[in-house]
Amino acid sequence: MSALAPTLQAFFTERLLTQRQASPCTTAAYRDTFRLLLNFVYQHCGKAPSQLDLADLDAPLIGTFLNWLELDRRNGVRTRNARLAAIRSLFRYAALRHPEHAGMIQRVLAIPSKRYERTVVNFLNRDEVDALLAAIDRAKWTGRRDHALLVLAIQTGLRIRELTGLVVGDLELGVGAHVRCYGKGRKQRATPLTGRTVAVLRAWLRERDGDPADPAFPTLRGGSLSSDAVQRLLAKYVSLAAQRCASLRHKKVSPHALRHTCAMNLLQGGVDPTVIALWLGHESVQTTQIYLHADLTLKEKAIPSTAPPNIKPGRYRPGDKLLAFLEAL
Repeated sequence: MSALAPTLQAFFTERLLTQRQASPCTTAAYRDTFRLLLNFVYQHCGKAPSQLDLADLDAPLIGTFLNWLELDRRNGVRTRNARLAAIRSLFRYAALRHPEHAGMIQRVLAIPSKRYERTVVNFLNRDEVDALLAAIDRAKWTGRRDHALLVLAIQTGLRIRELTGLVVGDLELGVGAHVRCYGKGRKQRATPLTGRTVAVLRAWLRERDGDPADPAFPTLRGGSLSSDAVQRLLAKYVSLAAQRCASLRHKKVSPHALRHTCAMNLLQGGVDPTVIALWLGHESVQTTQIYLHADLTLKEKAIPSTAPPNIKPGRYRPGDKLLAFLEAL
């Protein structure tokens, strides 16, 4: 029998941190997965984590754990699949260290990911963006900071951790204005800035008056904003903006929705999807295809090309008021 503890510890110290140089986010996600799994096994089998053998984590137990995530913890399918991906990564590593458990390991690796419904991406239209930015009280220092942050987020589509990780030196506002950031996979990219965004950032950095290594959007104490702080401030402004813009009352607006908004603005502006993929830092252009599905305008433009030659292109409009009433029901 082989103990689980040294294998799991080596997986984190050797495989994740040394060999793969995994990001702090990946390491934390994997850590949380195994904390949940080990506590579940303890409750399920009564065996302390430090006393577990690798063979104790067989396929039936892993399957029961995944069902527990969905049924008891009410996790979604995507979360369930993410937990399974972390477990698979551990077992692929264990296969190299413990070939005597090859059969058991292959049965765990054979557990399939679940399919899930892919919903249309959530993004803001121009009126909603204007209402959101107008809801910010720029008479306050925090309001001017938040306004600059959200303007940058909507124009560049940076991920929330890319935004909170920016320092003053990452913002180049001279000729060829752009922002530099480190994205997923430790890839550095530069995103160009529009004249409006440059003007907003220039005014903010003048007031911010920080050194190049200082956070671009600091807290009142001078530290970097956390992801939770950005989510809270965005929720506050969305709630205020919904009082003026009714459509925002029915939308779930997250920081990632601002990223989707940037992508949709680029797509509707005629930018090629491959360029959008580079802009957003996508690993594959296939990821960008979700915006093509979400853009109803592009689909509507395809309607005239499918109409018979003897029919004038366009939408049906009832001429009678009563028919118009019935059509609106």
